[in-house]
Amino acid sequence: MTVKLADIEKAAKAIAGAVARTPTAPVKALSDMADCKAWLKLETLQATGSFKERGALNKLLSLSPAERKAGVVAMSAGNHAQGVAYHARRLGIPATIVMPEGTPFTKIDRTESLGATVLLDGDSLVAARRAADALAEKRGFVPVHPYDDELVIAGQGTLALEMLADVPALDTLIVPIGGGGLISGIAIAAKALKPGIEIVGIQAALYPAMQRLRAPSNTPAEGGATLAEGIAVMEPGRITREIVAANVADILLVDENQIEQAVRVLVERAHIVAEGAGAVGVAALLAHPERFKGRDVGIVVSGGNIDPRLLASILMRGLVRDGCLVRLRSELPDMPGVLSRVSGIIGSHGGNIVEVHHQRLFHDTSVKRAELDVVVETQNRRHVDTLIAALVEGGFPTVLLPGAGDIGADST
Repeated sequence: MTVKLADIEKAAKAIAGAVARTPTAPVKALSDMADCKAWLKLETLQATGSFKERGALNKLLSLSPAERKAGVVAMSAGNHAQGVAYHARRLGIPATIVMPEGTPFTKIDRTESLGATVLLDGDSLVAARRAADALAEKRGFVPVHPYDDELVIAGQGTLALEMLADVPALDTLIVPIGGGGLISGIAIAAKALKPGIEIVGIQAALYPAMQRLRAPSNTPAEGGATLAEGIAVMEPGRITREIVAANVADILLVDENQIEQAVRVLVERAHIVAEGAGAVGVAALLAHPERFKGRDVGIVVSGGNIDPRLLASILMRGLVRDGCLVRLRSELPDMPGVLSRVSGIIGSHGGNIVEVHHQRLFHDTSVKRAELDVVVETQNRRHVDTLIAALVEGGFPTVLLPGAGDIGADST
């Protein structure tokens, strides 16, 4: 089988009603920031928070009664695991998910809560995949590969049918790439429906496997921890790499800071919660606005399963970078009433003190003086300068401490 438009249309009919037909929403803030017309395909609204349901369900629906009875096995530490588990339970198919050892308990618990049996095997996704393949051979399970399967690819391609039905004017699609299943399905469907449309793939800079097939390099990929863990794939699929080579115009890389910024922009400007892998398309739009200027751009936000603690950290770091949360260090005489004077100056100029650390012993100051470190909520960078100037005028030499995004120059 070679995936064609007819296969994707067949998949769309098969999964209709069981997988959400998510909206393709215009986002004016992004359009203004990149000088284009930007539309977001919100796969964050799927039952499991990810597009992975589409391909998983299409594969499960293809199984014979005997295969359904035998059960399925999948390798995944995230969204694919949940997509398989969710629809396998709904269809009465036993599902086993192999995850690498060290997978966070929250992902294990979430997958088990959807009815799957979770086995931990191997120290990486590659090792877990080998374990899943061995289990399939030994126990007769049907493998459900996360991306290198034509039925899975066809299922993912249904996303493009919906986007072009909702916004026929789209001339560019921006799609995340991990193993390549999503962009392969989208590219086949979109190119068949609108041959002139441009497909642009996005990879995390730490995991540029698909891009390196186009521009081979002797420098090894870095790998390691990435905010876009959902597309942290060291080796793309055998099927998908051929489809991408034939249909994808360009592959762009985004770094960790750009991904983090995109997650934050989606929350603050579009009111959308996206995981790192789901936000890379927006990261590319913001990093390369000239590439998409004046175009009608559809961006796939592929998933929203981000750890709340991580999201909170991203938002707080953003406040620091914008100068809305800063650390100030003031030198003051060590005498009664001085702390209230400092806090009074900050408060009278609209600053809100979040933390205070009063240091007498561990700084190089006179024994008659002390240093006061305060974390302050501010309005913007200009407000920071106003606070520092007021403290200095009040007799308290003050500097801005590092960690606030190089906001201005230190003042004394």
